[in-house]
Amino acid sequence: MHKKSLSERDICTKFITPALKNAGWDIQKQIREEVFFTDGRIIVQGSLHTRGTRKRADYILYYKKDIPLAIIEAKANTKGVGSGMQQALEYSEILQIPFVFTSNGDSFVFHDKTNLDAREKEIPLDEFPSPSTLWEKYLNYTDINTAKAREIVEQDYYVDDSGMNLRYYQANAVNRTIEAIAKGQNRILLVMATGTGKTYTAFNLIWRLWKTGIKKRILFLADRNALLTQTKNGDFSPFGNDIMHIIKNRKIDKSYQIYFALYQGLTSNEEEKNAYKEFSKDFFDLIVVDECHRGSASEASAWREVLDYFEGATQIGMTATPKETKDISNMDYYGDPVYTYSLKQGIMDGFLAPYKVVRITTNLDEGWRPSAGMLDKFGNEIKDRIYNLKDYDRKMVMDQRTQLIANKITEFLKATDRFAKTIVFCIDIEHAQRMRQALINANADLVSKHPHYVVKITGDDEVGKRELDNFTDVEERFPVIATTSKMLTTGIDTKMVKLIVLEANIASMTEFKQIVGRGTRIREAEGKLYFTIMDFRKATNLFADPEFDGDPVQIYEPGIDDSPVPPEYPVREEEDLDAENEFREAAPAGLQPPPDISIRDSDPDSEPKKYYVNDVEVSVINQRIQYFGADGRLITESLKDYTRKNIDQNFSSLDVFIQRWTAADKKEVLLAELAEQGILLEALREEIGKEMDDFDLICHIAFDQPALTRKERAEQVRKRNYFAKYSAKAQAVLNALLDKYEQEGITTIEQGSILKVQPINKLGSPVELVRAFGKGKDFENAIKELEKEIYQIA
Repeated sequence: MHKKSLSERDICTKFITPALKNAGWDIQKQIREEVFFTDGRIIVQGSLHTRGTRKRADYILYYKKDIPLAIIEAKANTKGVGSGMQQALEYSEILQIPFVFTSNGDSFVFHDKTNLDAREKEIPLDEFPSPSTLWEKYLNYTDINTAKAREIVEQDYYVDDSGMNLRYYQANAVNRTIEAIAKGQNRILLVMATGTGKTYTAFNLIWRLWKTGIKKRILFLADRNALLTQTKNGDFSPFGNDIMHIIKNRKIDKSYQIYFALYQGLTSNEEEKNAYKEFSKDFFDLIVVDECHRGSASEASAWREVLDYFEGATQIGMTATPKETKDISNMDYYGDPVYTYSLKQGIMDGFLAPYKVVRITTNLDEGWRPSAGMLDKFGNEIKDRIYNLKDYDRKMVMDQRTQLIANKITEFLKATDRFAKTIVFCIDIEHAQRMRQALINANADLVSKHPHYVVKITGDDEVGKRELDNFTDVEERFPVIATTSKMLTTGIDTKMVKLIVLEANIASMTEFKQIVGRGTRIREAEGKLYFTIMDFRKATNLFADPEFDGDPVQIYEPGIDDSPVPPEYPVREEEDLDAENEFREAAPAGLQPPPDISIRDSDPDSEPKKYYVNDVEVSVINQRIQYFGADGRLITESLKDYTRKNIDQNFSSLDVFIQRWTAADKKEVLLAELAEQGILLEALREEIGKEMDDFDLICHIAFDQPALTRKERAEQVRKRNYFAKYSAKAQAVLNALLDKYEQEGITTIEQGSILKVQPINKLGSPVELVRAFGKGKDFENAIKELEKEIYQIA
C-alpha cells in the first residue's frame, strides 16, 4: 500500500512507533499514544450544558511515569513533515515539555527548546534520540548536574493501584518543585486554584522527597482541624498510620516522621506553652503550609513564628490566592511561584466548574437617608447621613431588605433546584443569624419537614459546626442552605455547592477568589457541572479587576528607599466579630475567648453599634444574568450584543453564514463549533423567550432577519408543494420528516436512525423507505433538498 493512502493512525503504527522502539523507548512504560490531557471546557447555555473539545496529544514520551520529556504530533503522509508543529508547540507550553517533534512518516522535525542556537531541524526516522539523550539534555539545560540532584529528580512517583492518576498540571507542580529543591531552593511557592487538588499534589511531592530520603521528617501545617484529618486519612493514607501523627492539645511525640498540625495548636500567647519549641530547630526537613495566604508570610503571624524557628527546613507554601499587601508578601518570603495553575485555566481545561452571575440591584443600593429625628426599633435616634451597601448589616439593619434577599434566594432555588447546596456569605455572625431566620421563614414548607434545611455555620455555633460535615458530604441531602460569615471562605471542600450568595462587602481580592472557589468543584456523576453566584453587594465588580485570575504579581517589596505602598484594604469593622469566630473555632478546649463584642454598646449615650429599622420599603429594580465566556472572562455586555459580536467575527455576512449552514453535513457539528466560540444559543433563546430554530435565532440576532418559528418555516415548505415530484411513499416520508423538524428541530432529522423513529417507522422498514427515493444516495440528496427548502430566505 502506498504511504500517501495511509491514515494518520497507520502512519503512527507503521513508522513512528517502530522508530521510537528502535531508539530505545519502552513502549509499555515510556510511550503513551492519543493522550487526552484536558476534560473539555463545560459550556453553559441557559439551563443546559455541554463539553467542549478535549485536548489530545498524539504521543507523549516520558523519562519515568509522570515525568514527560517529549511530545509528537503525527500527520498523514499527504501533509508536510512539520505541518503539526504549531499545535505541538502550543501543547508543549501547557504540558511544560521541552522537546517537540512532528512526523508524517517520512522523517521528524525536532524543535529543541533547550537549544537556543538551533531550535528546529529535520532528522531521519532512524535518528530519533534515545530517552537518556533527551534526559541528559534536559538536566544540563536546567542546571541539575550533581549526583544528589539527579537522584532527587529521578525518584519514582507513588503508584496508585486505585487508578487515580495525576492531572498534567499536578505533575507540573510536583516536577517544578522537586527540581527547585534539587537545585537547593528552600523557600517555594505553588499557586493552584481552589478545587485543583492541592493536597493530592502535596502528597505526591512529599512521597518522592521522602522516598529519596532527602526529607525524612515532615510537617504539614493547616488552619482547620477538618483539613488535617481529611488529609491524613485521605490523600496521605499510603504513608500508613505508623509514621503519621496529628499533633493535638499541644502534646508532642517525637517518634513519627510525618506530622500534621494547626498553627494555633503549636503556638500560644504564653511563651512557655509554645509547643513547637519542644522540637529541636533542625527536627523537620520539610514544612508544607497549606492555604499559606492565611498569614504564613506575615511578620506578625503565628505561622511565621513557627517557620522562623524551623528556618533550616525546606518550606513550601501552597495557595490559590497569594497575598500581596503592604504588610504581607508571600512572594517576598517564598520567592516567585515555581508553578501557577489559575482558576481561568482550570475552567478552560474543564477541570473546574464555570459559573453564571446573577446581579440583583435594589432601590436602596445607591443610598438611603433617614427622615429627620427617625428612631430605630430600639428607640435610638438614627444619625443623619446617607447609608449605602457598605453600611447595610454592618451599621444599618433593615428587616425588609434581609427578607427580600431571602425571598430572591428562595425564588431562584424554586426555579432551579430547591436542594442545591447553597452558601450565603454575610457581614458577621449576627447577620448570618438573621439571614438564617429569614430563609427559614421563606422556606417554611421544607423546614417543617426537614429542620436542618437551613443552618448557620459560624465559629460560635456548635450545632452549625456539627452540621458542617453533613453540608460538605456529597451523599448527605441536608443541610441545603448554610449562612456564614468567614468560616466557609477557605479550606472547606464544598463539592456540591451550586449557589453562592454574596451578601457581604468583599473588598479583598484574596477573599473574593477564595469565596468563588467554594463552587468550582465538578461532580459530573451527581449533576454538578457549573454553579451560580448571586450578588447583592456589587462584589462581582472585582471580576473586572486585572488582578482577578491573572498571574500573581508582587506589589510590595521591602526596602529603605522604596516608595510607600498603602495597605491592600483597610481592616473593616465587621471583622471584629469574625476574629472571635475564628478564635472560638481554633482555641483549645476550656480556653475562653476575649471579652464578647456586643452588638449594642453599654454606654446609653454612645452611638449604637448597629441601627435596626423595620419600616423601609425595599424592592428589586434590576436583575441581570451573566455568563463565563469562551475567552475565560465574564460576559459583561448584554447576551444579544455579545452574540452579535461573536457571530460577526465568525461570519462576515448573512450569505457567508447561509453557505456555511447549508454546507454542513451535520448541523450539530456546526452548532458545537459555535458553542466552543462562545455563541450561547440556548441561553439566548431563554433570554428572548421565543421558540426559534438555531438558524433563525442567529439570523435574527446578527443579521436582523424576521424571527420565524419552526412551525412558520414548515408551513412555508408545505405551501410551496415541492414534494409533488416524488412518489406517494417518498412524499409521506418527507412530510413526516418535516413534522419532526417542526416538533424537535433540524438535528433530529439528520440522525442516521431517523427512519427507525416513530411515527416514521410505521410507514415501512428503513430499506423500504430509502428505496422509495431510489438508492441510498438519492435519499441523502432528498434530505439535503428538504433542508434547503426549510431554510430559504424570503
